Amino acid sequence: MLLAVAVAVVIGRGLRMADVLSERPLTALDAVPGSRLRTARRRVPLPPVGVALAAVAVLLETAGYVLRLTGATGPAARALSMDAPYSAPRAFVAALFAVAAVAAVAGAVRAPGRRTWWLAVGLVSAGIAVVKAGGTVHVDAVAALSATVGEAGAVVASLALAVAVLAVLAFVSRAERRDRRRVLSCLAGYAAASVGLSAVSAAAVGQWAVTATYLEESGEALAGVAVLVAVLVGVAPRLVLPASWVLRRGDDAAAAPVRERLADPLRG
Repeated sequence: MLLAVAVAVVIGRGLRMADVLSERPLTALDAVPGSRLRTARRRVPLPPVGVALAAVAVLLETAGYVLRLTGATGPAARALSMDAPYSAPRAFVAALFAVAAVAAVAGAVRAPGRRTWWLAVGLVSAGIAVVKAGGTVHVDAVAALSATVGEAGAVVASLALAVAVLAVLAFVSRAERRDRRRVLSCLAGYAAASVGLSAVSAAAVGQWAVTATYLEESGEALAGVAVLVAVLVGVAPRLVLPASWVLRRGDDAAAAPVRERLADPLRG
């Protein structure tokens, strides 16, 4: 209950901040890229679909956490397990990254000048989706590393791999001035949850291990929601940004009619 209240406070605060930001009146300077009097860039609020996905993630992980604490067994406990292969929470995270991968590939097709960047993001997202949906792939890899270089060495190797992937993405996007920080930050958050919190849950014992696993899996799920929203902001901003926001970037015009086409599929 304490964890649920804490999460609810965070989500409620995020909704309040989004309302305040979306209600701020726009000025003519907001749409002038080179103006020195331009107001500070507004943070992208978590859209309603992001709030809903985050709530579903917390609900699934909390259900698995409660069932693990109570020692429940059976098909329901297996299906809602936080870390069991092919369980609902793991499938949910895999689906988030799969959709992010598809959206990134769509962005590469729509923007040829940024094709390398979006294809790299799509490849990383697809890899994470395969690992999360692939049963015990991650566990088997960590076990093999632990048997070879020890548990500490396995953590260091996993951390080095995550840093290497982020470094490659940073190098590929070195000429980018949009979406780069947002996407890399979200992927770094996922790496911190999957590697850092995974080491904590492996070292903990008893009910502390259950709680550590809950924090690890919840962190991965919420980071997955953040990655998906970050990719959609770059690929189809009108799907996630408030309708009153002025699109400051020229090639966003290609994504602007998305909502209109969804509302009128026979148009064009």
